[in-house]
Amino acid sequence: MRRSILSALLAACTVLAPLSVTTAAPAPNYVVLDNDFLGPGGSNIQSIIPLLNRPGVTLLGLTSVVGDDWENAGTAHALRFLEIARQTQIPVADGATTPLVNTVAETKLREQQFGIIPWKGAWGGLGSIEHVPATQPPVGKLPEGTPHTAADALPAAMFLIREVHAHPHQVTIIAAGPLTNLALAIRIDPTFAETAKQLVFMGGLLDASMMSVTGNADFASDFNLIMDPEAARIALTAPWAAITCVGNVSNDIMMTPELADRIDAKHTTVTDYLKKYQAPLPLWDELTSAIAVDPTLITTSVTAIMDVNIDHGMDYGHAHIWPDSTAPKGMGLRKVKIVQSIDKARFINEFVSQSQNAMGTH
Repeated sequence: MRRSILSALLAACTVLAPLSVTTAAPAPNYVVLDNDFLGPGGSNIQSIIPLLNRPGVTLLGLTSVVGDDWENAGTAHALRFLEIARQTQIPVADGATTPLVNTVAETKLREQQFGIIPWKGAWGGLGSIEHVPATQPPVGKLPEGTPHTAADALPAAMFLIREVHAHPHQVTIIAAGPLTNLALAIRIDPTFAETAKQLVFMGGLLDASMMSVTGNADFASDFNLIMDPEAARIALTAPWAAITCVGNVSNDIMMTPELADRIDAKHTTVTDYLKKYQAPLPLWDELTSAIAVDPTLITTSVTAIMDVNIDHGMDYGHAHIWPDSTAPKGMGLRKVKIVQSIDKARFINEFVSQSQNAMGTH
């Protein structure tokens, strides 16, 4: 009888006193964006937008690298955009001013031997490389205005290392330009890649030759890998926990006047900037940033072993992939998740909203 009464009391207490249930907090989503910040406007600068004021995402900083523009000009464009967006609490670190091995002189010779490289970035853009200096010139006057804020005291490679070790296994590295800064960080600190959460990079156009003949040759140029193939090889053979490649899939989503008008329907200094400096280019880097913080945008993907050609011939800087069964062995090559398709409508709608709500208070 006593046992029955005790059981009843315990049951009543269980009903009356709710259980204390603890729910694990979501893991922090820290991000560093490494890019060649050609500006004003355009895909490079706009890659910052999906990372601003996003719930659950902390943008730890930007790191600048030579690529589509000279490194010092890219830093200036990034700093100025953050001022326009009132996001000056986000640091920008100066990075590599040249590739590890590739040079202006060698690129001139390669064009003579193997044909014109449609886009040469800082080394001539869509034009000639003939009169390009071997080292970066001083920054000229920026159309959007000169930034008043200064770059971070740390160089990009050291900035990357510091942030990854400050937040072990929680920092996503987004590489939307040549991979030079990442390669330097890996060589300085062999634990850098394994201490990060993941690498998401823009590059790896796997059918570029056919694309250059049947479509826009500029869009088919795998510039981020071609600019610094050795850095790409170092980065893609480092021990990241995960690597995601955003390549061909990004060519189909364009910045159009209609999209710019949608964005600027809500006037802010950011949306006015995007409207004024809109460029009819694919949203390459914007999509890379968006996927890095929201992989549910991906609808189909494939996993393959990837490498980058560093023979100084016709395929210098070109990506190659294999299935596990036929991949080279003992070379340190790693599996890469290659994005094949995404939810385009959701990405575009979210980019419009993110652009309209990118303003900060600093």
